Amino acid sequence: MSPLLVIPARHASTRYPGKPLALLKGATGESKSLLRRTWEAARQVRGIARTVIATDDERIRAHALSFGAEVVMTSDRHLNGTERCAEALDLLGGDHDIVVNLQGDAPLTPPWFVEALVDALRARPDMAVATPVLRTTGAQLAALLDDRRQGRVGGTTAVFGAGHRALYFSKEVIPFTGRDFGAHEATPVFHHVGVYAYRPDALRGYGAWPPGPLETLEGLEQLRFLEQGQPLLCVEVEARGREFWELNNPSDISRIEAMMATMGLA
Repeated sequence: MSPLLVIPARHASTRYPGKPLALLKGATGESKSLLRRTWEAARQVRGIARTVIATDDERIRAHALSFGAEVVMTSDRHLNGTERCAEALDLLGGDHDIVVNLQGDAPLTPPWFVEALVDALRARPDMAVATPVLRTTGAQLAALLDDRRQGRVGGTTAVFGAGHRALYFSKEVIPFTGRDFGAHEATPVFHHVGVYAYRPDALRGYGAWPPGPLETLEGLEQLRFLEQGQPLLCVEVEARGREFWELNNPSDISRIEAMMATMGLA
């Protein structure tokens, strides 16, 4: 029982070049990079045997080493973080029963989200991958819908069936609800949190499968598992008063900083 946690980070993002090095100001006014804040979030997760940052960029490597992170250098040809995690697993070796992918743009990920994934995957031997979903409130749903109206790539939503087995993920807001919700009212729309826990065999197989049409259209790496018929578990998690948002666009910095200020996160 030796989970490996990998934070994939790349500098050459088409939508936001240099994103891992973007600075975020916390509640105390101290600025830290997105990468460092994600690393600090990862270090709060219980039960992880080893945590590493996987990158292909020397600037990110140097910055990660400056705050004490372990770094593994990977290829610059990877299409997404899952492929990078697969290479990191091969390079690092070790007897890891689960590999966690905590993407480098999610510094607000609470530790219990990741812990829930590891526990759920161990309890469900029929599943190859697990990922968290968070039921939205009316206010959160309104923010997702506003991003789409403004043409911004915001959060991803997920739908799942019996046993919480994933049916689909989309950057569009699904399912269609056809009604308005109160700001604090629970909605049937689930925000997908970009964290994954894989069984090592499933992760190693991922790189051998070509990207499918749905993954290509949506730009969502987890759809490759679904297109290959791999069972993916959606694990519903609770916010416990925490707000969550990923840094997808430069405009998200002010939104995340406001959330950190509200939650008192330094």
